[in-house]
Amino acid sequence: MTVPLTLPAPAKLNRMLHIVGRRQDGYHTLQTLFQIIDLSDHLTFGTRDDGEIRLVSEVSGVNHDENLIVRAARLLQRASGTNLGATLSIEKQLPMGGGLGGGSSNAATALVGLNRLWRLNFSLDALAQLGLTLGADVPVFVHGHSAWGEGVGEQLTPVSLDTPWFVIIHPGISVSTPSVFQDPQLTRDSRPITMARALQGGAPEWRNDCEAVVKERYPPIAEALHWLSQHAPSRLTGTGACLFAAFESQQQAQAIAQLASQHWSTWVARGLNTSPLHDALGY
Repeated sequence: MTVPLTLPAPAKLNRMLHIVGRRQDGYHTLQTLFQIIDLSDHLTFGTRDDGEIRLVSEVSGVNHDENLIVRAARLLQRASGTNLGATLSIEKQLPMGGGLGGGSSNAATALVGLNRLWRLNFSLDALAQLGLTLGADVPVFVHGHSAWGEGVGEQLTPVSLDTPWFVIIHPGISVSTPSVFQDPQLTRDSRPITMARALQGGAPEWRNDCEAVVKERYPPIAEALHWLSQHAPSRLTGTGACLFAAFESQQQAQAIAQLASQHWSTWVARGLNTSPLHDALGY
């Protein structure tokens, strides 16, 4: 019997998100800055000798076999040919449909954690390639570093970003990513920029091209974003629903978060450049 392994599945913010084109297969090409933050779900793994993959935690609205944790575990199992299985559980903190990458991060932690637990010795590059078949955001969590992303988000260059304290607001609704990307009003022709230009321009020039469509489709998000923008420059992460603003000190962030928490689910989180998952495993 192996000792159960508990690992974090951290969230991300898109500090900027520009949509620069659309491929023939319908996927959008983008440029983004992913930043890892210290807000996480936690997954616990135990090895099974019968080859079964069993998630013992119920996740509301998600069928067991469709859960990205289960799909990631089975994908790694097939790719490696191992006869081992796993019992998995999750302690959820990240909201579904929030734009924080929760499902993708769960999948990445499953891949990285089971790779260690099953002693498979797959490289992070190999795990990221597997993860890409599950979702475009999975590779950034597998590699575990804040990054400049291009393509559909899978072409990653590690970067070091500033590490402010963020106030993150969830307006209590879930955003459908496909509906945002299918919206005819979505900006799809932002002019591409270089990574150096993006980093040089910094926060004042960063924007999220999904924001206008999301605000139009989801008035509660527009309302929360308007409120937060009165306290600091604010934007949407991913396709939402979560919004964020950066503050220099934890004290400043906590003061705004306390006000926001009277209306919405709110967190204070520190920006990171390396993932707590990778710190935990010694990468």
